Amino acid sequence: MSGDIFRQNSMEEKVCITQYEQKEYDSCSWENEEFDDPSFNELIKEAETAIDQGVYPTRIYQGSSGSYFVKNIEGKTIGVFKPKDEEPYGRLNPKWTKWMHRMCCPCCFGRSCLIPNQGYMSEAGASLVDQKLGLNVVPNTKVVKLASETFNYLRLDVEKSKAKKVVNEHFPKVGRKFNRLGLPPKKGSFQVFVENFKDADFHLRKFESDPLDPDTSKHFQLQFERLVVLDYIIRNTDRGNDNWLINYLKAKEASENGEEEATPASIQVAAIDNGLAFPIKHPDSWRAYPYHWAWLPYAKIPFSQETRDLVLDKISDMNFVQDICDDMHNLFMTDKGIDRQMFEKQMSVMRGQILNLSQALKDGKSPLQLVQMPSVFVERSRGHVGTTEKFRNFSNTFTQRFQKKAPFFSWC
Repeated sequence: MSGDIFRQNSMEEKVCITQYEQKEYDSCSWENEEFDDPSFNELIKEAETAIDQGVYPTRIYQGSSGSYFVKNIEGKTIGVFKPKDEEPYGRLNPKWTKWMHRMCCPCCFGRSCLIPNQGYMSEAGASLVDQKLGLNVVPNTKVVKLASETFNYLRLDVEKSKAKKVVNEHFPKVGRKFNRLGLPPKKGSFQVFVENFKDADFHLRKFESDPLDPDTSKHFQLQFERLVVLDYIIRNTDRGNDNWLINYLKAKEASENGEEEATPASIQVAAIDNGLAFPIKHPDSWRAYPYHWAWLPYAKIPFSQETRDLVLDKISDMNFVQDICDDMHNLFMTDKGIDRQMFEKQMSVMRGQILNLSQALKDGKSPLQLVQMPSVFVERSRGHVGTTEKFRNFSNTFTQRFQKKAPFFSWC
């Protein structure tokens, strides 16, 4: 076959790379875009350099998807990468549990309220909402592309990569025609790694027997309320006490010899694992997917004035809410498989959540009372669903609609 490249491996298997396949294989851009965030750009460069030098990401064995700790050249963990095609129901998910789920129990496959294989966008979207509102509880997360031998690839991609490397070694002139010699990059979410944090459940149990001092307790309550605001707006369907983190340092007294100064206690919350958010509807099938933090005693305390001052004016301004929707649109549309109608349904849920939250803050309600409010959609009027300025005047009418159907189980 003219123009084909063959490689014979030790198992006597022949791999063919046609010119057409070569173009398709190289069509995915290797370069990551430059973000308006110098520190994040530098972090991605560190990750790419480390991979080039053989310091590969390591798979995280917890969870139901292929996710990886990404390291720098010194071997220090700097981020968590979650490839799109290795998500719980992705075609290259290395965890067999979800494969068994799909094969043996298709009637309960996935969550009907979520768009499959969009978790990486949800992770980045949660970070976007966090930054827009100034909550600062989500570690910086963006969509990037990385390639590594430790990721889960189709065998064909692996063999193609090996074949091109061999061709490049023996026939450099031919090898120079390849746009890329290594494995194809995977698109996914990259979240900055946070150090010295532990599962919230670990600290919450300790706080029961060893309560926080009043000042630290107040600060934790403020941090907790920011987590609530985030989860409620994005309608996180997977917030247990094992996937948000707490960094707690006890107060230290000054040493008698004066070598160590006294330091006050500090506490900080990190909202990770935001991949199962932004549903197209409120859960209405078997499970309700409740917020597990709603059962904590902190959820019974009314929202503080500090939280109201931080977010109420913003979320009460429809222009600000529309700006969030516009930014979400720009982010989600980078996924070629996104459906515009489905995206608009996601935004109708988010707008409804924002409406409820603003009313709860005005009324002085608690997080527990917030989640007990009726589920509402704020839907754009029928017609064009674009969010660009050009079409705003034609599609800026919204209607409210309450959800009528309730899930069978309300506690899980």
